[in-house]
Amino acid sequence: MTACAIEPAAANDENGEDGDGEIGNGDGETPRTERALTEDGETPRTGYVVTEDGSVPRTACVITVDGSYAARLARGGDSWFPERWTLDGPEPYAVPLPGNQPEEPGTEVQPMGDGRVLIRRFADGRHTFSLLYPTGPRTGELPLGAIECPEEGTVLRLLPPAPGGEKAYALAVGPLSSAVWLVAGGAFGPEHLAQVPGRCSGGVWLDRAGRMLALDRETGGRTKAVVVDLERGGEVSPLLQIADGSDDRLLLADPDSGLLLISSDAPSPGRPRLGWGVLGSTLPVRFPECLRVADCTLTPFAIQPGQVLVPESCGVALRVDGPAGSWVGVWRPAARQVQHLAAPEGWLAGAGLWTEDGELLLPYATAQAPCGVARWTAAPGDGAFAGEAEGPGGTGATGAGDAGPEGSEGGGGAAARSPEPDPPEPVVARPVPLQQAPLGNLVTK
Repeated sequence: MTACAIEPAAANDENGEDGDGEIGNGDGETPRTERALTEDGETPRTGYVVTEDGSVPRTACVITVDGSYAARLARGGDSWFPERWTLDGPEPYAVPLPGNQPEEPGTEVQPMGDGRVLIRRFADGRHTFSLLYPTGPRTGELPLGAIECPEEGTVLRLLPPAPGGEKAYALAVGPLSSAVWLVAGGAFGPEHLAQVPGRCSGGVWLDRAGRMLALDRETGGRTKAVVVDLERGGEVSPLLQIADGSDDRLLLADPDSGLLLISSDAPSPGRPRLGWGVLGSTLPVRFPECLRVADCTLTPFAIQPGQVLVPESCGVALRVDGPAGSWVGVWRPAARQVQHLAAPEGWLAGAGLWTEDGELLLPYATAQAPCGVARWTAAPGDGAFAGEAEGPGGTGATGAGDAGPEGSEGGGGAAARSPEPDPPEPVVARPVPLQQAPLGNLVTK
């Protein structure tokens, strides 16, 4: 069992001069980017946490579900400090949020929907949580409390941003069980919500209400994706059950269309493959052959929202890691090819956002443009992408078309569709486990 104790929040404390406690939302703020990067544009990489061992690359930048804000650890000289990006204005800009002392490289940050930045620090066996916000030249800090996990081997990390941006969650993984915590947005500091038997990883939200959370649970030597209902006391139900002896993980989900991107070694035991299915569907998961690129790992990081009832038309952005580095792949379930795109220089690899009208946004940072966003738009007809970069310091070209590894398959998918005006609110059904048997004819090209 995962044993964690709650410590109450301290009094409100600000680093430096007293402020009025108001949350910065971009109005009247002066963008501060002078300490955003070292001269070589280096950004923090938190390593790999789907590869053969079931891990996925963790991104150096976290974006809110609605795309308004982003946050990351930036580097100035030998020091790390939190940085908030504002993305919903006429031009993206960054605001450094340094504290009284440099942050550790493993510190986690996450943007909230109101512009504040949640930070998780670890020291002396305690995970402390605070909300950071700009107050003139200083950084305001609102302590939220702490969680202590005395059980040896327990690891705690933030879960991906929740829909709505008002709450934030963390997952504490112990030797025999995992705990889901509400760490921001509660009434009295960190709140224990659910205890899940088994070691859990991942974390994907299945609805717009922030109620249904999918986790990849390891029990008995196998990993299966399950659903945790946070409004039913953490009730756990199965989600992916492809084969008895397979490892089945959920990588990404879109609540509007129900599109799921999964990793499973069911079609080729011992070798994870990317596949897709539809939430609540009884149809089998498909494993397109085009999602296999020699000597490369493909990790989905963004799905086009708003495509209600038409999951096959959703655009999916893929991070492609290979011998030549990292670049971007774009794919749709209705297509038979992946379009490879050259990532913008300084891309915060694995970070990005789709808009409902089919535009793919990729954040990047260089010495010349410490806060920039490359925008890719699907051309009508063939669906081929072209893009441009925007941000302080210039508008460097990002490339387009079939840029990628030598000999890689390019080609366009279906053209991006604009959403219907005022689409009906999707009905969130209780997830139905995705089954497939036999596997013989389910690997598609």
